[in-house]
Amino acid sequence: MNAPASPRVTRPVMYQHWRQLTFVHWRYPPDPVQALLPAGLAVHTFDGSAWVGVVPFLMDRVRAPVLPALPWLSRFPETNVRTYVQDMRGRTGIWFLSLDAARLPAVLAARAWYRLPYFWSAMSVGGTGQLSSYRCRRRWPRPAGSRCDADVEVGPPLAESGRDELAHFLTARHRLFTVVAGRLAMAEAEHPPWPLHSARLVRLDQDLVQAAGLPEPERGPLLHASPGVPVRIGRWHR
Repeated sequence: MNAPASPRVTRPVMYQHWRQLTFVHWRYPPDPVQALLPAGLAVHTFDGSAWVGVVPFLMDRVRAPVLPALPWLSRFPETNVRTYVQDMRGRTGIWFLSLDAARLPAVLAARAWYRLPYFWSAMSVGGTGQLSSYRCRRRWPRPAGSRCDADVEVGPPLAESGRDELAHFLTARHRLFTVVAGRLAMAEAEHPPWPLHSARLVRLDQDLVQAAGLPEPERGPLLHASPGVPVRIGRWHR
């Protein structure tokens, strides 16, 4: 099955490169997830289930148009907790329950300008060989101390022909939603298709999902990994 085509962002407000990602997803009943969404958005389900993901990765080459990437500010770990939604017109995308990042200026800018629920955290992304290691301890704002420590063994690439519909549902997302001045807004993210790999969870110690307002997952997670993609972020549209 082919992934949905990426939109074309002709006037990006931000350039980024997402690297060394792991997608960790759990099934959830739709109702508790729906309770966390704003008016105008509904849970986008697959086989009757909502899906909630924890996605740790390395944010790299972050810059605004015409500005260079600054060595310290443009490269930092990030971990987001997300679910999948659709608006009243049937447009699908991502709703972020939280986003942790290791650079306080980036956190403050994203909270003020993009109205996204960013948190400042002590974080690292590392690993050797086929092992990716992620560490996250939330600093500010509350609940401070929330964490996500994960060690993931990255397997071989998944051929496009071998990817199932669920893999595309969980990863091929090019639209994000937020609320600006009390009104629903969305932005698009242009990037090439994900180069996905199989992945195996070696260790996971996290409570970011619970801190976002959901019960602890009842089942084991589904994993995918990716070396990453370059991204062009568009402006918000109400």
